[in-house]
Amino acid sequence: MAGDLVELVKRLGEPRVAVVGDAMLDRYVWGDADRISQEAPVILLQADRREERLGGAASVATMLAALGAKVSLASVVGDDSEGIRVQRMLAASGVDTVALLPDESRPTTLKERYIGRAQQRHPQQMIRVDYEVRTPLSTPLERTLFDRIESQISTADIVLVSDYGKGMCTPSLMRSVVAACRRLGKRLIADPLRGGDYEKYRGCSAITPNRLEAGLALGTSVRTIDEALRVATKLRDDLELEAAVVTLDKDGMVLAGRGNAVHFATRARQVYDITGAGDMVLAVLGLALAVGADYADAVRLANAAGGLEVERVGVATITRDELIADLLHMPTVDKVFDLPELLIELGNRRRGGHRIAFTNGCFDILHAGHVQYLREARAQADVLIVGLNSDAGVRSLKGNERPINDIESRALVLGALQAVDGVVVFDEPTPAKLIEAIRPDVLVKGSDYEREQIVGADFVESYGGRVHRAVLRPGASTSAFLRKIKAA
Repeated sequence: MAGDLVELVKRLGEPRVAVVGDAMLDRYVWGDADRISQEAPVILLQADRREERLGGAASVATMLAALGAKVSLASVVGDDSEGIRVQRMLAASGVDTVALLPDESRPTTLKERYIGRAQQRHPQQMIRVDYEVRTPLSTPLERTLFDRIESQISTADIVLVSDYGKGMCTPSLMRSVVAACRRLGKRLIADPLRGGDYEKYRGCSAITPNRLEAGLALGTSVRTIDEALRVATKLRDDLELEAAVVTLDKDGMVLAGRGNAVHFATRARQVYDITGAGDMVLAVLGLALAVGADYADAVRLANAAGGLEVERVGVATITRDELIADLLHMPTVDKVFDLPELLIELGNRRRGGHRIAFTNGCFDILHAGHVQYLREARAQADVLIVGLNSDAGVRSLKGNERPINDIESRALVLGALQAVDGVVVFDEPTPAKLIEAIRPDVLVKGSDYEREQIVGADFVESYGGRVHRAVLRPGASTSAFLRKIKAA
């Protein structure tokens, strides 16, 4: 089954996708949250980074662009600096913004999230502050917007609606978009707003509510898989849809299509943040349907993509290569990277708010001292990368009788450890170039090294990183073990 989905990803091509909906700007303020304020019993965030990403329909558009689609976005922003930022960020992502219109009567929707790390790791959202209005578009602006939407529908392979209830997807606009899609023979998939009247989605090809949204729409609750199957079937029938897809967070998704309703489970994930998961599901579902996939395969692929999204903090894009790797359960099976692959992986981890620790060594005969050391190194950050000396490098350091185990064996054993997230081999006498390329947040070396002896320490501290000297297990060393073996 995974092989079929991998083949689907490989044939996604460059479909044209028209996205309609509420564009937003997401701002993230990151910092360490390990103190209580002296002024009040509240957590004090020591901010150290600010970041802006696109949200809502704008995030759907950028997710699609990152996955290789040709994307246009029809939306409304305020006539303000945030609106200019949204336009520029979309353009930089390759999204067509001809139908992105300014509205002087409203601000650009801004969601400001404050993300705290406890003991310099484990980023968690502390609070979100929203700046927005939800008044419907004026009739003249709605007409102007629809004229541009209709032009984009005519050239699109599929149309996606991302409705966050900020006033853009009015019932009259939705009726016009549905009618245009039917007239032009285009599929229309909508991610609906929470609660409210779902009548405006009547005639769409499909909708993708989550369990809470679906339950509110029908005045019920969705706790079990059976309840989800019934709700999806009722939404499909009541709204005259081809299909209804209900997302169920840790329980996967259900699909009520032309035949019976079906449940698709998902594998367990390390959930950091659910923000953006619904956007990713809509983007990947639409992308797969645009190239001719059936609903079942499209839902399976969207299920995997949504799982990847929750492993990252905030709204983040993914690439086709990352999706394929996840479908093949990589790199959890094979954690050995070459440097270019590693830098891509670490870029994605950093966008997810993760901090990177780095250490290096020969790790010839793995023993309890190594395991203790690597556990302590991993505890300093969210990701541990190990620089592994090549066979030639080990010989230059230890003599011609070493290594006992070749590079493939050493890398395989290291990658099997839970504490290790990635292994990269280097040939140089020192890991200096590797450290400069990776730019770790924490550089770890054993306590048998003085600070001045640690390669890369000055460089890491120059940009605000830190050096950690790990405690060594007494009497545990490869040389000592080899002496015991020879003596025996």
